[in-house]
Amino acid sequence: MSGRIVLRLDRMMVERGRSLNWLAEQVGITNVNLSKIKNNRVSAIRFSTLASICEALDCQPGDILEYEYDEA
Repeated sequence: MSGRIVLRLDRMMVERGRSLNWLAEQVGITNVNLSKIKNNRVSAIRFSTLASICEALDCQPGDILEYEYDEA
């Protein structure tokens, strides 16, 4: 059985009431790159970027990262 890591950044942004533009500015990355992270269109994320996101949103990596089991 295998699965994948899913980014739940969109959910955390809603919970914190923060916009994509605000978070991109806080983290120091482009809106385009942050949008890719938010919409699960990346295969990797730097720990430094994850740390900056967590600092800006006052959360833990586990609030953003989730393991999803494959249905097969």
